Amino acid sequence: MFSWLTKDEHKKSSKVYSSVVEGLKQIYKTKLLPLEQHYLFHDFHSPQLDDPDFDAKPMILLVGQYSTGKTTFIRYLLEKDFPGIRIGPEPTTDRFIVVMHKDETQRDIIPGNALVVDPKLPFRPLSRFGNAFLNRFQCSCMESPVLKDISIVDTPGILSGEKQRVDRGYDFTGVLEWFAERVDRIILLFDAHKLDISDEFRRSLEALRGHDDKIRIVLNKADMVDHQQLMRVYGALMWSLGKVLNTPEVARVYIGSFWDQPLRYDVNRRLFEDEKIDLFRDLLSLPKNAALRKLNDLIKRARLAKVHAYIIAALRKDFPAVFGKDAKKKELIKGLGTIYEQIQREHQISPGDFPELKRMQEQLVHADFSKFHPLKPKMLETVDKMLAEDIAKLMAIIPTEEEVKIPEEKIKGGAFDTIADTVSPFGHGRGEGADAGAGEPEWIVNKERDKYDAIFYTLEPIDGKVTGAAAKSAMLKSKLPNSSLSKIWKLSDVDKDGMLDADEFALAMHLIQIKLDGHDIPVELPSHLVPPSKRDF
Repeated sequence: MFSWLTKDEHKKSSKVYSSVVEGLKQIYKTKLLPLEQHYLFHDFHSPQLDDPDFDAKPMILLVGQYSTGKTTFIRYLLEKDFPGIRIGPEPTTDRFIVVMHKDETQRDIIPGNALVVDPKLPFRPLSRFGNAFLNRFQCSCMESPVLKDISIVDTPGILSGEKQRVDRGYDFTGVLEWFAERVDRIILLFDAHKLDISDEFRRSLEALRGHDDKIRIVLNKADMVDHQQLMRVYGALMWSLGKVLNTPEVARVYIGSFWDQPLRYDVNRRLFEDEKIDLFRDLLSLPKNAALRKLNDLIKRARLAKVHAYIIAALRKDFPAVFGKDAKKKELIKGLGTIYEQIQREHQISPGDFPELKRMQEQLVHADFSKFHPLKPKMLETVDKMLAEDIAKLMAIIPTEEEVKIPEEKIKGGAFDTIADTVSPFGHGRGEGADAGAGEPEWIVNKERDKYDAIFYTLEPIDGKVTGAAAKSAMLKSKLPNSSLSKIWKLSDVDKDGMLDADEFALAMHLIQIKLDGHDIPVELPSHLVPPSKRDF
């Protein structure tokens, strides 16, 4: 799991997860799958589940209109680029990209046609969307501690205006719906400057219906407006969502700017940090709750399969054996709503368990009613017993929520960061910028030393050092996000005493300038940047 688990906790969690997954495979193949096959469930709703569907790591699906920061959000989580990354103000991600952890045998980029034939991966059913989709589907593999226990799916930017009239060449909403059924989280990203919901976006949101428990909404780029405008933007977003998401509950919206660039307006910095903590806490819980999610999805699938069996059996019962088949088929499809009501009354089934009426009618138009089977009570009894007994046994071995609490400091360290050796006052590489000065005899930081020292002595150092709180006040003036400043603090506090002397403070200011100049902060402090007074540490 993530780095906040001890070795013993990881071993225990993995054992529980494996036990639940193996149990789900067994009961699905022996008790639910026969019912699905008998009543053609896979032709109407969802393909048959295979072992990779159960074994797959938790997945996060990012959905949003173009230029809302989906790809940048992924980079923010991973803290580095992934293979094939493209970021820009116009639609740049033109394909579905699954970002996964790389093993020894995998290439950096795996094209779609190879992905759907790999028996170890859960993407084989996507082959039904054809070459037009597969040519725009790929997997980017990389080593990252974040990806050891989750995978992330980047999607093409949803188009608006004239752009949305261009045919993609494949069933875009169908692909979204397929992923929505299988992922653990769906993050809808909105741009604070672009809240309009296009027709294609509306259709995409409709494809996500039925998965409301997985959806998290993020108002991104919130630092681009001041606090007064932010209130108006938030209200406008809630109004727009209310017209599309037909749910009685108010949707939870996370507000922030999920990138590592300076904040334009930092008056809401505390709000952004608190919102980030809440969102990352939710994402960090995914590996721990993966077994529960798979179990919950199987229950939903079983309930739908039962209802589907009742519907197919009812249609078969009234379908003639010889004459008048076409006319009766049209009559049954038109009266499907009445059949729904009859099944609800006879079997005491909630209306929420039934498939959408209009969609079911559209699918029945192309179905061969002569292949439908009458009701087999024993098959339904087997599924009922599975839900009442087998599922309950698996539920009993899943840890309770109290047993999987995540340490607060693990979330505050940045995007899935680990705890520093000392406490960062922020509470929460590569590039020529960090390389500048390598090989020079003089410490490069000394070039701006007078300016840095002037700031240092205004902070009233005690015994030649400033406290973390004092240093924080100066570093915040850069308007860099806390995640970047936290890294800079950890690199600058070379002796790990929780304070900065003049050399360490100058180093911190130098690293801030590197970041402001558009370069990446190094993962580890290069030897040529280590203060001369600290080279024994």
